[in-house]
Order: sequence, then C-alpha cells, then structure tokens
Amino acid sequence: MERDVVERSIEGSTVFGLYAPDGSQAGFARLVTDGATFAWLGDLFVVEEHRGKGLGVRLAEAAVAEADRLGLRVTLLATKDAHTMYERFGFGPTPPGRYMVRRQGD
Repeated sequence: MERDVVERSIEGSTVFGLYAPDGSQAGFARLVTDGATFAWLGDLFVVEEHRGKGLGVRLAEAAVAEADRLGLRVTLLATKDAHTMYERFGFGPTPPGRYMVRRQGD
C-alpha cells in the first residue's frame, strides 16, 4: 500500500500504539468510527519480536474500551486467525447473508 494511503487511513481513525522501552513501535491498531453508532477495528498487529506477551489483547482491550466509551452499537472486524482472542471481548460471527461488501482494486 502506498504511504499516502496509509497516512490518510490513520488520519481518519482513532489510533492505538504500543512502544518498546527503546521507543520502537511494538504494535498498532486503529478504530474507524462515526463516533456515534459504528466502528471498524482494523490493522491490529504486534511486531513479531513482541508477540506472546499479551500485547494484542491490550490493543484490543483499549479499542473496545474506546468503542464502549463512545456508546457505539456495532463494532466490526475481520480476522483470519485470532477469533478466540476477539471472542473474549464479545465479538462473534456475523449472521449469514446480512453483510455485504463492495471491493475495488483487489
């Protein structure tokens, strides 16, 4: 992805960062929200050398706390392999056939 696209995506989001003691980035997540009813939790990652310490859980916890603080009704996300982690925060599968997606450039 081009840098300007990444920068625009961050500007339009509430961002969460984790940093190692030396100041290097250890993790990141962003919450894209209208601030009233809906949010998308995306781009949550922990840098490989910092994995296995519960940092992904801390990022998810911070994002969910922000969604709760805002009183949002719906927070969505997509994950390939972290279903169990997100389930502890109340995420579950979406009803079949309810959500649709429109993609460009894939």
